[in-house]
Amino acid sequence: MTLSPQHKIYFASDFHLGAPNAEESLKREKKLVAWLDQIKVDAQEIYLVGDIFDFWFEYKHAIPKGFVRLQGKIAELTDSGIPIHVFTGNHDMWIFDYLPKELGINLYREPILREYNGKKFLIGHGDGLGPGDEQYKRLKKVFSSKICQWAFARIHPNLGIGIANAWSKKSRRTNLSYDEKFHGEDNELLVIYCKAYLIKNPAINYFIFGHRHLPLDIKIGENTRYINLGEWIKHNSYAVFDGEKLELMEYGK
Repeated sequence: MTLSPQHKIYFASDFHLGAPNAEESLKREKKLVAWLDQIKVDAQEIYLVGDIFDFWFEYKHAIPKGFVRLQGKIAELTDSGIPIHVFTGNHDMWIFDYLPKELGINLYREPILREYNGKKFLIGHGDGLGPGDEQYKRLKKVFSSKICQWAFARIHPNLGIGIANAWSKKSRRTNLSYDEKFHGEDNELLVIYCKAYLIKNPAINYFIFGHRHLPLDIKIGENTRYINLGEWIKHNSYAVFDGEKLELMEYGK
C-alpha cells in the first residue's frame, strides 16, 4: 500500500483503561481521545496494538461499564473513513464481535504483515512470543479455549468482572518491576523473537509490538528495527510512519 501525500500511519498500545482506578483511567481516556483528535487530520490508518482495556469480556447482552469516550471517538474515526486496526492483548483477549460490529474496527489475535511504501512491518501485541514464559503460554491456551470462554460467560457479570479485575491488578503488580527495566538484548524475549524471525524473513523493516511497557527502538539488522510502543500510564508513547521513516514519540512533548 502507498501512503497518500501528507498522510501517516500511527501505532499505539497498552492503554490499560480501567487501571488502577476509575479516576486515573478517566484522565487517561480523555488524553487518548485528545490524541486521536490530534492525529485524525493526517492519519491514513491507526493501529491500536493490544491491552486497550485492563480487562474486557463480552457477555451475550452485556459489556464492561465505561470507556464510552474512547469507543465513541473510534466510531467517529471509522465512520469518517479512517481504518482502525485493533489487536487483542493478554488483558483483553476476550474481545469478540461487539467492537468490530459497533465501532467498525478490524480485529486481530495474531501478528500480521503489512507493507507501506515498500517498507515491510510485522505488527502484533507481543504476548507469548519468544522463548520461555511457558506458564503464561499454557494459561493463554486455556483462556483462548471456547470451553473456558463458555464457562466464564455462565458467571454473572457482577461477579465475573470483579474476579477478572482483581486478577488483572495482581498480574500487573507482579510484573511491574520487570516492565520498568530494560534487561539487555540477550534477555528481552521480543528482541530474541525478532532476531530469530528476521533470519527466516530478512525483508522485514520494522517489528512493531506492545506488551513490554517500555518505549524501545532497537536496531536488529542492517535495515531492520524493533519498536516497542511502550504504554500510556507513564509514557504516553506512540509511533508514526510518514512514508519514509518511523519515529517513536510521546504525546504532549
